[in-house]
Amino acid sequence: MKTLLTGSSRGIGKSIAELLLNNEHEVIGVSTSTNNQFTNNKYRHTVCDLSNPAEVNKLKQLFTEDEVPEVLINNAGIFIEAQFEDSDDDWMDKWDRTQQVNLRSMALISKWAINAWKERGIEGRIINIASRAGVRGDTGEYAAYAASKAGMIAFTKSIARSFGKDGITAYSIAPGFVNTDMAQGSIEVYGEDYLTKDLALDSIAPPEQIAEMVLLLASGKLTHATGQTFHINSGSYLV
Repeated sequence: MKTLLTGSSRGIGKSIAELLLNNEHEVIGVSTSTNNQFTNNKYRHTVCDLSNPAEVNKLKQLFTEDEVPEVLINNAGIFIEAQFEDSDDDWMDKWDRTQQVNLRSMALISKWAINAWKERGIEGRIINIASRAGVRGDTGEYAAYAASKAGMIAFTKSIARSFGKDGITAYSIAPGFVNTDMAQGSIEVYGEDYLTKDLALDSIAPPEQIAEMVLLLASGKLTHATGQTFHINSGSYLV
């Protein structure tokens, strides 16, 4: 099975890539990194900066090839602090960059995938890595991030509602704190004890657990869960 995975070079994305490759997926990884970290011959790396619309456009060709990806995993994301006291220009610049990477590029790639699948009669699957923040919000300095992930969840539901009859399914996964380098800044500032004090468990989630959910959804065994958001947040809230 051919899979397109954005943000493949580190953190959650790297764990996803490793698990998929170990389960016979062909993976096209997309990231800004120029280093191909996988020697597996089923892995193909594409360098792309999703903050640059011109670079995003080059990914369209992946859906015009003879064998297009059957699974799309939109994992890439940025987490930029923007204080409400910042100047309007600075605040909006950070807002726009966040939406471009986390929401706009994801939506456009998904559009290309859906159109290619419909044209070819492929029962494709979209798996979007959202965030706990997209459901419950975040602190003010990360409002842009929360808004982008809320938009991702709503977009996922819209795909599920609109294209299920075409055999296309879509899912969101909403992690809380995950033990990756993106979370290291918070861990270093506050300490892991602080980050786990409101959790049902005594540790934050390992990225491998998000990867396991991705593998299950990518398998096509949960088609009737289309449109759902899967919460992996160590019990920090229950919905």
